[in-house]
Amino acid sequence: MATAATSSSFAASTSPISTRPLRRQRHLSLRASLTASSSVSVSTTLPSSSSSPLSLKKTAPDSLQYVSGRLEGITENTKKLLEGDSSALGPMEYLTSILSSKVYDVAAETPLELAPKLSARLGVNFFIKREDLQQVFSFKLRGAYNMMAKLPKEQLEKGVICSSAGNHAQGVALSARELNCDAVIVMPVTTPEIKWQSVERLGATVVLKGDSYDEAQAYAKLRGEQEERTFIPPFDHPDVIAGQGTVGMEIIRQVNSDPIHAIFVPVGGGGLIAGIAAYVKRVRPEIKIIGVEPSDANAMALSLYHGQRVMLEHVGGFADGVAVKVVGEETFRLCRELIDGVVLVSRDAICASIKDMFEEKRSILEPAGALSLAGAEAYCKYYGIKGETVVAIASGANMNFDRLRLVTELADVGRKREAVLATILPEECGSFKKFAELVGPMNITEFKYRYDSRKKDALVLYSVGVYTDGGLTEMIDRLKSAQLETFNLTDDDLAKGHLRYFMGGRSSVKDELLCHFIFPERPGALSKFLDAFSPRWNISLFHYRAQGEAGADVLVGIQVPKEEMHEFESRANSLGYEYTSEMKNKTYRLLLQ
Repeated sequence: MATAATSSSFAASTSPISTRPLRRQRHLSLRASLTASSSVSVSTTLPSSSSSPLSLKKTAPDSLQYVSGRLEGITENTKKLLEGDSSALGPMEYLTSILSSKVYDVAAETPLELAPKLSARLGVNFFIKREDLQQVFSFKLRGAYNMMAKLPKEQLEKGVICSSAGNHAQGVALSARELNCDAVIVMPVTTPEIKWQSVERLGATVVLKGDSYDEAQAYAKLRGEQEERTFIPPFDHPDVIAGQGTVGMEIIRQVNSDPIHAIFVPVGGGGLIAGIAAYVKRVRPEIKIIGVEPSDANAMALSLYHGQRVMLEHVGGFADGVAVKVVGEETFRLCRELIDGVVLVSRDAICASIKDMFEEKRSILEPAGALSLAGAEAYCKYYGIKGETVVAIASGANMNFDRLRLVTELADVGRKREAVLATILPEECGSFKKFAELVGPMNITEFKYRYDSRKKDALVLYSVGVYTDGGLTEMIDRLKSAQLETFNLTDDDLAKGHLRYFMGGRSSVKDELLCHFIFPERPGALSKFLDAFSPRWNISLFHYRAQGEAGADVLVGIQVPKEEMHEFESRANSLGYEYTSEMKNKTYRLLLQ
């Protein structure tokens, strides 16, 4: 069931949203206001506005969670008419802009390929739109080039600037090279060397600034004002949206007249799905346009649910290409009018889809690139879709090689070929043998146990190969019938990512506070953390888990007395690292206390 921190239950939403025409608006005024060069005056702060992310309501990703594959996000709040800018573009202007887009000066029309294995497994005609085959391995090139190619000559000569940690940076750099334009790309200092070097090879000037994307963006906008450079946003601009919309135009042309049930689109800031919806809903309104987000980076689903843009308090970084705290203002306006809802998927499901794509095409997608494949599969399974044609967009293939280890660990769990379990056994001779007999024909793929003389019972953590849901259920029932309490931890990220490595380390630690921190991947990050908390409090647990460019996922135990919690929170907030408490997590109490 869906849950939310506020408001009522979802309105039913399995059919397309009304595609009533948007109010026809003036085209040129919005474009002019967004592309006009900034003042040359130097300012130490960025200008604020009513739409600034700082003024948005902050919301936790887990305040809106629902079953994977279910189409949600659309409520009565979503459908309320916008009190929009009278200069906002209408559907006809977007259609015209997409049809006249200049993206093909530099971008390729990517193939739409049938995925035979996925099609057979799901009972549908499963097509993959191969945006991972662009020369920068991502669709981002389309929007960046379309906006830059439409800039007046005098603006282009002054140069452009953008902030990005990955795909958008390469799109802007390549576009600048093709247009003979000077480009500055601001990237966080945590950006892997392989990524910023690839941008430099395209001829752009790379500036590493800030620990996070937000810091890099603030610097880029300020420097753009000082140097009169045009800031190229990653998604929230009509020309960027129109450039991305050419993906939808190609899909309609490539499928010809065959009916399409739905197009699944990965959602970060919303530029790709807004552009596709603006085109498809105008020419083929019966086709569902469905967004797909990670369950821990669901800014669009939450914004649609509340009927207004919200800011995520924290965002999961595994699918870094869509790890956006706030969706775009213009992209949200279009999405609330045109899309049919959002599907949420887990990290495990994304890993399984990366493996699916490798088995289908021998190509390795980045997590965000495989996101829509995971969403399409979950949706088809949830609604029992058969015999229909569905399209998923493989949006990018800029995968960090070191992240493949985590992908391979989780892929079988995501495909439900492996389950992670914990069982309490009596600490006595023969109990392990009895346990193995009860597991029966299930294949044990991992087993962790450590003797503790202080306890009468032992907790074992193990994984089993799963071939049918019924087989797993029967095994768990056998164990419980033998008075062996068993817990299914397959969907618990804390257990899989951290706690499984602490078997035998259970103890009663006074005043222990368990928190998740995201460390920036840069020299000195650990020292900064220790300076904030040590030697003020004792660190009782520390487990580091690399996530790639998004930062390190660190589980920390700190002994903080209740009367000192206010001081701890103050120091943690001043540190500037994202963190969340895990004190209410049942698995923590099961495995470590």
